[in-house]
Amino acid sequence: MTIARSRRHIEKYYNISDVGTFPERLKPISVQPCLTSLDNAINYQQIYNVLDSLTLHIYTPTSFILSSRISKYIDPSQHGKGLTQAGREEGIRRLMSINLLKRLESSVYAFRLTIDRISKLIEDTMQSVRSYQNGSRVLELNDISDAADWDDDDQNNDIFTVYRKVKIDLADMDHVSWLHDLEKDAENLELLSLMVQDITPAYDAKLQELLRLIDEKQRHPINPGNRKIIIFTAFSDTADYLYQNISGYVKQAFGMNTAEITGSVDGKTTIPKLSGDLNTVLTCFSPISKRRDSLPNANHADIDLLIATDCISEGQNLQDCDYLINYDIHWNPVRIIQRFGRIDRIGSQNRCIQLVNFWPDVDLDEYINLKGRVETRMKMTVMTSTGDDNLINPEEKGDLEYRSAQLKRLKNEVVDLEEMSGGISIMDLGLNEFRLDLLDYMKKHDDVEHTPLGMHAIVASTPDAPPGVIFVLKNINNEINVDQQNRLHPFYMVYIGQDGSTVCDYLSPKELLDRLRLLCKGKTEPDQSLCQQFNQATDDGKNMSAYSELLSEAIRSILDAKEESDIDSLFKMGGTTALLSSISGLDDFELICFLVVQ
Repeated sequence: MTIARSRRHIEKYYNISDVGTFPERLKPISVQPCLTSLDNAINYQQIYNVLDSLTLHIYTPTSFILSSRISKYIDPSQHGKGLTQAGREEGIRRLMSINLLKRLESSVYAFRLTIDRISKLIEDTMQSVRSYQNGSRVLELNDISDAADWDDDDQNNDIFTVYRKVKIDLADMDHVSWLHDLEKDAENLELLSLMVQDITPAYDAKLQELLRLIDEKQRHPINPGNRKIIIFTAFSDTADYLYQNISGYVKQAFGMNTAEITGSVDGKTTIPKLSGDLNTVLTCFSPISKRRDSLPNANHADIDLLIATDCISEGQNLQDCDYLINYDIHWNPVRIIQRFGRIDRIGSQNRCIQLVNFWPDVDLDEYINLKGRVETRMKMTVMTSTGDDNLINPEEKGDLEYRSAQLKRLKNEVVDLEEMSGGISIMDLGLNEFRLDLLDYMKKHDDVEHTPLGMHAIVASTPDAPPGVIFVLKNINNEINVDQQNRLHPFYMVYIGQDGSTVCDYLSPKELLDRLRLLCKGKTEPDQSLCQQFNQATDDGKNMSAYSELLSEAIRSILDAKEESDIDSLFKMGGTTALLSSISGLDDFELICFLVVQ
């Protein structure tokens, strides 16, 4: 199980004095190399213009089936069960259009491979169509979902999970129109291939800028003696290209070992006989964070340069490294933050860390809008057949605006997940981090289950936690699960303000637990001053009437929240929760403990 906690979340809610601090984040370095150093060579914009002319109808043969024959290719048993074959094909076409932009932005090498793969597919298909002569010739179209052209996010798209194969009889198609579109695309793909064929590694301006950055880092380390660098890319083809052109250079120039991890196959390293499995490679790259010295039979060779795809962008502690390069900018801004999180970790021995981002040599707004333009053009053919007049729906428009705003921020600063306005922070998703904390506490305090009921403590209020009481209650009616909406059942937590208002109800356990942790952060002994004030106000606990009244308010808040939830459920699919259970009041609960916020 992986529990993701952001830097801001840890700094706010955890006492980190015993485990160290986070390193200082230096201002990100943004570089925008041109496509090539060749004189009078092509640029990104010229390639974009040619890409804009591609129809990519090689991926949509179903749309060329004659209307009188289409019934042969419709499976009635699949009606209403998600994507049709035509829908899947259109999805692949749209994704590939966008993917060509992504691949170009990643590396000329990856772009050229994709161009060649599509060209080969088109040439083979055109040959089949041309040889067709009024007989029955069935085209069996290859599934492309396992191709190396796609990044991890695209591979997880639903279009790759249904209708993997399709067979179409050319006699059932308007093959003349299809062939015409294929021929046009073949010409443009050949033109694209010619445009980039002279951009060898020596003239690849982006690769040469990367080598310059590596040189600079080795000659002027940002932390004394630290040579380590991580280079992230979205595509395994680009990772292969970088490994081929960097590993030998850094070995000769600096005596550094390099490794490549892509997740699809075992990794590569320049260390003879070193296993290429993920754990071995990462342990040799970050031996302190991976505690190599405590591992039996561990290889003590060091890897100083790691080239990786997003297969390691989550859940890996690699904070021995202090320098991370995004060789391509992932179209999902969250991925960029997750990548940097591999080295931006608490307890790092580095004083500071550096993020470097490579950007295409075009205006950022224009770069972001390319996706919108491509998707608009791709939807034109769908509109023709469906009458849909909505080129880009509000969700897609919002996605473009969100991505644009966040990428602009990432160009000048390191952004936390919580700051991704319009997105959902991973910190909001679950309670697993608290469960793990509880398990760890119970290992050290095995008598916790014998703690008496009604225990309480007093803490000072904060701007995020106003004066009041946090009650922890237990529902003693085992048949009641309050409509499956309380994730802590049979326990209920309620935060009641001093004036009886509900600060946080039982349906928001994550928010309440965060506040509880923040209030108790760093406190190991009772606050004598606050305890004295509490004792005076309650006559040493003999007069608890004020807190009894607040407890009644807590119970009422549970009833009110349940009633409001029941009413909401009447207007939602899936049935109402109003009749699932009932809570009568105080008799249904026992008080486990409470925290007075003073």
